Amino acid sequence: MKTRRTLLAAMALVPCLALPALAQVGDWPKRQPVKLVAVFPAGGSVDQVARILAAQLTVQLGQNVIVENRVGASGSIGTGSVANGPGDGYTYAVVFDTHGVNPSLIPNMPFDTRKDLAPVILLGTAPMVLATPAGSDYKTFGDVVAAAKAKKNVSFGSVGSGSLGHLAMALLGKSGGLEWTHVPYKGGGPLMQDAVAGHVPLSIASIVVTKPHIDSKRLRPLAVTTSKRSPDLPDVPTVAESGYAGFDAPAWWGVLASAKTPPEIVRRMNEEINKALKVPELAAKLAGQGMTIVGGPPEAARSFIDQQIDTWAVVVRENGIKAD
Repeated sequence: MKTRRTLLAAMALVPCLALPALAQVGDWPKRQPVKLVAVFPAGGSVDQVARILAAQLTVQLGQNVIVENRVGASGSIGTGSVANGPGDGYTYAVVFDTHGVNPSLIPNMPFDTRKDLAPVILLGTAPMVLATPAGSDYKTFGDVVAAAKAKKNVSFGSVGSGSLGHLAMALLGKSGGLEWTHVPYKGGGPLMQDAVAGHVPLSIASIVVTKPHIDSKRLRPLAVTTSKRSPDLPDVPTVAESGYAGFDAPAWWGVLASAKTPPEIVRRMNEEINKALKVPELAAKLAGQGMTIVGGPPEAARSFIDQQIDTWAVVVRENGIKAD
């Protein structure tokens, strides 16, 4: 009888124990400011995207949405702070395409990318541009392919070893039987400086970094790495339509939460960001970052990110690629 009374008393406590979590979901986001952790330094595209988003979400949620830059290790330090955080729905990571590469390049990360993080939304994608100096003999992407197949010592520069541009060219080389030499730079600035000066015959970098030099006629674009042509460079063919069907290597931005975050809050945050992405002023600002807006449900974001992780893991392994 005593055991039965004890069991009934314990069962009576269960609804009470659940109340704080339910109240937490119901109160969100009233209790405190929402934080977006930009995992790259101030001034870069991730920081800019986070701040554009934060301003609109502040209006929509009626709660301050602040940006904190927590940087290092290709974005994994900031992402890790969210993965290992409380999961209360008040902290999110704004990540870049390195998020899909880091699990293959960074050993012993202090979190599991798939298990410890809940994708909230894929904000958008952007192409990288393969370009050549204006005075180059490469007039088309086909010229580059022909030279690489003829083993004419084709070299290209990227923003660094293990960068998405580096991996995209490694993937293309492997799938197309093309040989070229990688020249890693320490970021887009140094790469563009040498590219426009003609010190490196090919460069691959984001459209945001490359387009000003295309507009000034110092670089000639040869191809973009996304599956569809860029609205910013509508006359530039994709790699896919240039003989490599299915090739798709986009830069991308996304928002992640801790996997401990209540699914109801993840869904609500997804709905609010989707709403924000439809605001014309915000969409125009993101387009200024070279972004094609995607949006959609959390499930679509997870599927995309998982595909990115799987794709680049194979490329890293098959090519023996190491991070800088």
